[in-house]
Amino acid sequence: MRKNCQTAVIGAGLMGHGIALTLARAGQYVRITDPVENARASVAKRIADSLAALSEQPERIAKILKKIEITNSIEAAVTAAEFVFEAAPEKLALKQSVFAEIEAYAPEDCVLASNTSVMPITQIMQNLRLRSRALGTHWWNPAHLIPLVEVVSTEWTDDSAADQMMALLADAEKTPVRVKKDVPGFIGNRLQHALWREAISLVENDICDADAVDTVIKASFGRRLAVLGPLENADLVGTDLTMDIHENVLFDLENRQAPSPYLAKLVAEGRLGMKTGEGFRKWTPEEAEHLRGRVSRHLQRLDGILLD
Repeated sequence: MRKNCQTAVIGAGLMGHGIALTLARAGQYVRITDPVENARASVAKRIADSLAALSEQPERIAKILKKIEITNSIEAAVTAAEFVFEAAPEKLALKQSVFAEIEAYAPEDCVLASNTSVMPITQIMQNLRLRSRALGTHWWNPAHLIPLVEVVSTEWTDDSAADQMMALLADAEKTPVRVKKDVPGFIGNRLQHALWREAISLVENDICDADAVDTVIKASFGRRLAVLGPLENADLVGTDLTMDIHENVLFDLENRQAPSPYLAKLVAEGRLGMKTGEGFRKWTPEEAEHLRGRVSRHLQRLDGILLD
C-alpha cells in the first residue's frame, strides 16, 4: 500500500480521532469532519495528546498533525478521498444519512467503510447506489491502541474493495481480519459476549461473585489469550480432550437467547457501572479512574512491544 493516500474520517469523537491518528501516523493524508463544532475544534489537541501518551516526540507529533486537515463538511472531506471511514454514533438512520451524503460527493472508486461494533453493515449500506465498494471496519476502542480491525463484507462487497482495505490497515500496522459474512457481532463481539453471558450467569445463579469471575479470568486463561487463541489451545491440548471436556460441560452452560434478567435488573435500578458508581460491584470515582489508567498503561506497553 502506497503512502500519501487521501483518506477521510467522518466523525471526530472518541473513535474518529483514533482512526485519523492511526492513518496519519502511517503516512496517509486525512481529512476529518464532524457536525459538532466543539469536536472539530478539539480534535487536533486530542490527537496530539494521544500521540504524546504514545511517547511520540514533539517534532514527530507536528509532522503527523500536518497530515490531518479538519474540514467543515462531509463534501470537503470526501471529494478526493480514496477511502472513507464513517465513525458516527450508533444510530442506523443517522449512519444511512451520512452515507447518502458521502456517496453524493465521494469518487465512485472510493472505498466506503462504516465503523460499528454491532450494527449490521448490510442495513447501513442497503440504500447506496454503488454497494459493491462498501463494507464495515470494526475498530476496537481505543482505535489507536487495539491492533484488531474486523473488515466486514456484505453480500454486495467486491473482494477488491476488501483487499484494498486490508492492505491499507496492514500498512498502518493494524491487524485486519476478514469477516466474510455480515453476522451480528461479527467475530470479536460474538466471542466476547458469549464469555460475558456465562460470566453474568455464574453471578446470577450465586455460584460466585463478580470479583471471583474477573479474578479467575485474569489469573488463568486470560494470561495466555494474547498469545494463544482458543482454537490454537484446542489443537495444543488435542481435539479429543476438547471433545471430552465439551461432553461434560457444554450442557450446563448458559444458553438463553435474551439478556440476563439479572443484567436487566441492574439496568432498571440504575446500577449502570462506573458511570453511576455501581454495577456488578461498587465503584468510587478513584477506583474507576485507577482501573481506566491501568488499562491504558497496559495497552500502551503492549503497543511498545509490538512496535519493537
